[in-house]
Amino acid sequence: MKDMKVALPLLWVFMLLNYLYCDVLSLTDPANLKDVLAGHAAGGSVQITPEFLLASAVLMEIPMVMILLSRVLGHRAARSANVVAAAFMTLVQVGSLGVGTPTSYYLFFSVIEVGTLVLIAVLALRWVDPEPGLAAA
Repeated sequence: MKDMKVALPLLWVFMLLNYLYCDVLSLTDPANLKDVLAGHAAGGSVQITPEFLLASAVLMEIPMVMILLSRVLGHRAARSANVVAAAFMTLVQVGSLGVGTPTSYYLFFSVIEVGTLVLIAVLALRWVDPEPGLAAA
């Protein structure tokens, strides 16, 4: 992966699609659907409120904005943003495993998501400035 301005956004798209499909799939799980219809998430342990939905929206905006930022920011800023965002999203994903009882499909997607986030962080850390003579943004 020589061109990080291509590789990193693609990895964010891949990770985001895994997040989204896991969420869609969970709505076909009768237990989850029952909880959602009753106004609860995370195995019934969290009430779905406007604030919860806003927090969820903000959380999902992070990988979406990283697709764009990975392409448009200068090397130094893009590198830092990818490392920070990937580390934060990894903590969130790992932390989500302790809320409720994770299903086998949720664990499956979590392994893929965390693996992708670790790969994003590692690639970003190893990303060498393609134009070291220019001032990085």
